[in-house]
Amino acid sequence: MLIYMFSYSSDAIERAWQILEKIPGRATGAYSHSQGVKGLRDEIAAGIAARDGFHASGDNIFLTDGASPAVHMMMQLLIRSEKDGILCPLPQYPLYSASIALHGGSFVPYFLDEETGWGLEVDELKKQVDEARSKGITVRALVVINPGNPTGQVLAEENQKKIVEFCKNEGLVLLADEVYQENIYVEDKQFHSFKKIARSMGYTDDDLPLVSFQSVSKGYYGECGKRGGYMEVTGFNADVREQIYKVASVNLCSNISGQILSSLIMNPPKVGDESYESFMVERDGIISSLARRAKALEEAFNSLEGITCNKAEGAMYLFPRLHLPQKAIGAAQAAGAAPDAYYALRLLQATGIVVVPGSGFGQAPGTYHFRCTILPQEDKIPAIISRFKEFHEKFMDEFRDVSRDEAPTGATIESGGD
Repeated sequence: MLIYMFSYSSDAIERAWQILEKIPGRATGAYSHSQGVKGLRDEIAAGIAARDGFHASGDNIFLTDGASPAVHMMMQLLIRSEKDGILCPLPQYPLYSASIALHGGSFVPYFLDEETGWGLEVDELKKQVDEARSKGITVRALVVINPGNPTGQVLAEENQKKIVEFCKNEGLVLLADEVYQENIYVEDKQFHSFKKIARSMGYTDDDLPLVSFQSVSKGYYGECGKRGGYMEVTGFNADVREQIYKVASVNLCSNISGQILSSLIMNPPKVGDESYESFMVERDGIISSLARRAKALEEAFNSLEGITCNKAEGAMYLFPRLHLPQKAIGAAQAAGAAPDAYYALRLLQATGIVVVPGSGFGQAPGTYHFRCTILPQEDKIPAIISRFKEFHEKFMDEFRDVSRDEAPTGATIESGGD
């Protein structure tokens, strides 16, 4: 037993004992407080405070089995009937539309601007809120996914300030999906939590109801099967907080292993710890590799006729646009499929490569996309690109509206946004 323990670094062993001491009775198989183990929530709050530079309290943390249950919990609390609407981005992670439908609310879409690198424009938010209200819908919250899924953009700080101001002026709850906060791949962008932005603007708990979601499933750790996550809930009065706690109590508590992992991702090894250097090498190696994979796929897509692809600034995905020949669109309609779903199925059948049709995420009318991850092992990316290119070129030739010689130069190729 001692030999086994000594194979770990001293700070890892010390951290394990600290975690056990925080769990009542060291009982990792017992129920915890419905919000999660208090000591672990305090650890997460300390990590948030270190990240943002502003105070955070463990009393505001609700530990959940991944971020998804936290999203469902908030939708259940916010939606009273079909007359309650939630502003969500298009394209969007389908969890949100599904959860809104499940709880009987109205999905109020706002479109991200592909031409500006999937930008989030406040004018678009205002337009959609006014339109929803004209139909008798009470818009109660705004969902923002940053970094974006499936679109991979990272919001600029000034853009975030405008979004916070918009929520304040419109009386909306800000639901900030921040599960990809560790996945940033460009030097000119960095992650800022919406809570940090709001506090830097001088807003307190009295000014803005804000819920931030985090998960152990993403980042450089990717422990998606462990089901760990949390939401930080700020800006709600005591009566509302009591209702949030009641809803959390229905599920008794989240699993203890996931709670422990959530505390660890928000408090990784620090300078001076024995494991710090090896941790940083592994972390930076994973993030750098993801960035290289994203760049390789982006460049490959943009080199092909009929595909344009914005840069993946963060998250784990690219969302290329397909400029399909009319003959391909007609073939899809004849098969009873959305054009991008038809393309994705043909790709799967020909190559074994799985992508998700853009129609599954929502997209601007008349546009077609697919989402692909950047998660295959880096040494397999070149072979994937080769198989994809071969398929795509054959697909375009099969459904070409005019011969290659007849097509004007650049007619089917557009430059991707940045």
